[in-house]
Amino acid sequence: MSYDRDVGDFDKRAPTYETGWLGRLHRDIADKVADIALSADPRPQRVLDVGCGTGYLLRQLAARLPEAELAGIDPAPHMVEQATANSACDRVSVQPGVAEALPFGDDRFDLVISTTSFDHWTDQRAGIAEIARVLRPKGHLVLADLFSIWMVPTLLLGHRGRVRTIAGASSLVRAAGLEVVGRHNLYVVVQAISARK
Repeated sequence: MSYDRDVGDFDKRAPTYETGWLGRLHRDIADKVADIALSADPRPQRVLDVGCGTGYLLRQLAARLPEAELAGIDPAPHMVEQATANSACDRVSVQPGVAEALPFGDDRFDLVISTTSFDHWTDQRAGIAEIARVLRPKGHLVLADLFSIWMVPTLLLGHRGRVRTIAGASSLVRAAGLEVVGRHNLYVVVQAISARK
């Protein structure tokens, strides 16, 4: 099923993505995801952020993980440019890419995170399978997005085929061979799943 990733919209928003009330919300969600991720794995050596946007979460993790190698991918070219410009850390690398075709070898990452990009993936099942592929054995995934029963009506308004509930996301994660180990409420309609390979 073809689905618009909204790349053009994200490209336009890249310079101001971290500003204003919406920017504060994105930063707050990212900070909470960082806490969840580091409680699952306090010292990951290799971290991947799928749909990294401007790289805010990567910068936060770089400060908290002084020896980790951090990578990010995003399909929006201007987000990649912004993330690269924002990062002063040589342990952070960002490149264009999509969840469904991760440009990394098998069993590479200790920790994979994705914050509010899952709903924009063209093929959510394929994206989760790719994450499972690049996760090392016993590696962790933290997936945060708009997961709520309140989102179900949007499936009738153009989001057909999208997973928009925590139960649906958990099912995809389990189908990829990962074990769901936690569910985390971040906001009314923003929740996260933590899983382990």
